[in-house]
Amino acid sequence: MAKRDYYEVLGVTKASTEVEIKRAYRSLAVQYHPDKNPGDAVAEEKFKEAAEAYSVLSDQQKRAAYDRFGHQGVSAGAGGFDPGFSNIEDIFDMFGFGDMFGQRTSRRTSVQRGSDLRYDLEITLEDAALGKDEKLRIPRLETCGECSGTGAEKGTSPENCISCGGSGQTRYQQGFFSVMRPCGNCAGKGQIIKSPCKECRGQGRVEKEKTIEIKIPAGVDNGSRLRVTGEGEAGVNGGPSGDLFIVLHVKEHKDFERQGADLYSAVPVTFAQAALGAELTVKTLDGEEQLKVPAGTQTGTVFRIKNHGMPNLGGRGKGDLFVAVTLVTPKSLTKEQRKLLEQLAEIETTDFEDQSFLDKVRNIFG
Repeated sequence: MAKRDYYEVLGVTKASTEVEIKRAYRSLAVQYHPDKNPGDAVAEEKFKEAAEAYSVLSDQQKRAAYDRFGHQGVSAGAGGFDPGFSNIEDIFDMFGFGDMFGQRTSRRTSVQRGSDLRYDLEITLEDAALGKDEKLRIPRLETCGECSGTGAEKGTSPENCISCGGSGQTRYQQGFFSVMRPCGNCAGKGQIIKSPCKECRGQGRVEKEKTIEIKIPAGVDNGSRLRVTGEGEAGVNGGPSGDLFIVLHVKEHKDFERQGADLYSAVPVTFAQAALGAELTVKTLDGEEQLKVPAGTQTGTVFRIKNHGMPNLGGRGKGDLFVAVTLVTPKSLTKEQRKLLEQLAEIETTDFEDQSFLDKVRNIFG
């Protein structure tokens, strides 16, 4: 892909002054710096493109060669351009903003947010329907109480690294650019611990188990996630704690199958009940309900019981319970039952030309 015109990249013209070019580049560098756009490949490319354009237009000789011969007149970017900024604050250092108000901008590179934690919790369908208060025991890293998270033995404190002056970074000169890198002496922490805490061995955190009470709302489903802010692992050097994410797994139920907010079940009926009609007792999550089965009900008929499904999570109302009627044929008969069925067999009709019945047969056998 052909490179864009450097003036177009920075949004300036050939008549723009060095100050205007510098101002335009600074604005783009801050906007597209990787620190502000983590994982954004487009922003990273725009940042590199702006840095490459500035490296040429800020140099009088390169700018003159570019104005005369275009991209072929300069070598910048031929082998890939490294903008050389390890942190967005390096941009301000480059333009002289690091010493504003008489002091150098400092950064606490060792302050880190604690890690998020995941806890998988198995619950019953009844728990998901009604909601539940649960106590969880969470193993995690907590701030060391002996040293209050400093990592230094009680009565002592960490000392500023003499190599970086406590900033955690050292400055290197790379041609035109001033580049900041993590300090090798203190590993970027900015401080050295000469007498480590015996409890946490200088880490500032220890592993402990904490009991946390949570409330599972009614209507949760398999895979629902609950977030408990600040109950993850403790941060480093005063950084904020991470969060705890609880992933719910709803057990399969022996009587009900769930689809969204609706529940499905089956109820057995005898031939006499299906033929003559009956009133059946049906299980629900709330207890029991009476279901009226009309005479002549066919096996597989589904009845709907309103508002006896699952509650809608975060909303109002409930789903429905759908009950399928299943005809049960007895495997053994008493003498009296056999006699009655034989009498019935003699007088019953065998007219199965009903179209709906034939459709069912075709569905069964493909």
